[in-house]
Amino acid sequence: MPLWVVWLVVAVALGVAELFTLTLALGLLAAAALVAGVAGALGLGLVPQVLAFTATAAAGLLVVRPIARRHMTQPPILRSGTDALVGRSALVLEEVTGDGGRIRLSGEEWSARALDESLTIPPGVHVDVMEIEGATAVVYPREALP
Repeated sequence: MPLWVVWLVVAVALGVAELFTLTLALGLLAAAALVAGVAGALGLGLVPQVLAFTATAAAGLLVVRPIARRHMTQPPILRSGTDALVGRSALVLEEVTGDGGRIRLSGEEWSARALDESLTIPPGVHVDVMEIEGATAVVYPREALP
């Protein structure tokens, strides 16, 4: 079996292993093995194939992987629209139950419902917005209710 076929088999094996680990390292090594396999298929000897593998693996692991990881772990820069309201504090204007109520959120009056459907939140209580469903804020009291 030609050596370039061995490189391709190694590339496929590393690619499959990457699917299970999702670390990006094995995927970059698979790409390096693929480059070495192409070098072998072009008729280059063992030393150029190993050099191609080493150079591609080093470039991938030392340059591409840190950049990719930084982009994957970076939080969104700006939340906008209703996403920006999640986590904010609001004041209950009309009693809020699992079925409905009214709150003041960011200076505007919103329809609201309690996250816990068994809760009844009286007016004047501060709540946290847990999520926004359409035009309704789903809220939970900041402190224990009496």
